[in-house]
Amino acid sequence: MSQTNDIIDALDARVQRREERRDFFKSAFGAVAVATAGAATLGFATRAGAQTVTDADVLNFALNLEYLEAQFYSFAAFGVGLASGNLTGTGTQGVVTGGRQVNFSDPLVAQYAREIAQDEAAHVQFLRTALGTSAVAQPAINISGDANGAFTAAARAAGVVGSTGTFDPYSSDENFLLGAYIFEDVGVTAYKGASPLITNKTFLEAAAGILAVEAYHAAIVRTTLFAKGIQTPALITATTQISDARDSLDGGTDLDQGLTNASTVSSTNPYGTITTTGLATAQTVGASNIVPLDANGIAYSRTTGQVLNIVYLTKAAATMGGFFPNGVNGTIRTSTAQA
Repeated sequence: MSQTNDIIDALDARVQRREERRDFFKSAFGAVAVATAGAATLGFATRAGAQTVTDADVLNFALNLEYLEAQFYSFAAFGVGLASGNLTGTGTQGVVTGGRQVNFSDPLVAQYAREIAQDEAAHVQFLRTALGTSAVAQPAINISGDANGAFTAAARAAGVVGSTGTFDPYSSDENFLLGAYIFEDVGVTAYKGASPLITNKTFLEAAAGILAVEAYHAAIVRTTLFAKGIQTPALITATTQISDARDSLDGGTDLDQGLTNASTVSSTNPYGTITTTGLATAQTVGASNIVPLDANGIAYSRTTGQVLNIVYLTKAAATMGGFFPNGVNGTIRTSTAQA
C-alpha cells in the first residue's frame, strides 16, 4: 500500500507543477488569441457540402467537445459539474443530464480520474479565454447511464449490453474506464482532423498542445483497460465492440482500433498473446494495441462531420442526438450522411 501512496503523492506533485505551467500558458497566449479570434477564414469541405469557417468556428467546435468531456470527468471524479461561470456564451445554454461521483475501488484509477478532470476543465477555461466574447455556451449534454441515457444508447449500439440493458459508467472503475474510452480516442482524432483547418499560429500551437494532452489521456485509459483486461478479457472485448461501433457510425473507412490487434501478432513473437491465470477456464488476450495507428505509424484523423456522427450516435446528417440532445453550439454542427 505504501508504494501506491508514493505513486499518488508523485502524481499530486505533478498536477501542481502542471497547473503552474498552465497559468503561464494562459497569460502568454490568451491575449493574443482573443485579439486574433475570427480573423482568418478558409474553405472547409465535407461530404455534406462546403462552407467557409473561421479559426474561431473550429475552436468553438472543440469547445463543445471539451464541455462534454469535462462534465463527464468532473462528475465522475468529484461528484459536481463545471462552475456556472464557465458555461455561458453565444447560442443556447443547456443543462447536464446525468452524472455522479464514482465510488472508485482502485486508488490509481481514482487519481487518474481526478487528474484528467482537472485537465479537461482547464481546456474549457483556456478555449473560453482564447475565444473571448465569441465563445459558445455549453449546449445541453446527456451523460446519463440510465435506460434513456446516451451512454446506454452507445453501449447498446456497440453490443456491450443487450437491447433492454443499461450501461452506467459511474457504477464501477471498469465501467468508468469504458465510458472514458468512448470519448478519448474520438478527441484525439478530432483534434488531429481539425488542426489543418486552423490558420492562426497561436491557435494552432494551442490545438497541438491540447491534442497531445488528449493523446496522453487516451493512452492512460487504454493502458489501464488492457491491464485490467488480462484478468477480465470481457473488458478488452468491449473495447473492440465500441471501436467497431464508432467505425460503423463514421463511414466505411477503418479509423478505429480496440486494445488488441491481430495483425500485430507474429508467429515468431512469444509475447503475441497473454494467457490469463486464476480463472475457471484459461483464456487469452491478443497482443496489446495501446496506440491505434495506421500502416505508417500515424494516428487517425476524423472530420468534424465524422466526430458529430459519433457523439450524435447516428450515421445520418443530423444536427442533434446522443450526447448532445439539442446539438452543439456554433457554426459547425451537422454530422455527415454516411452510406
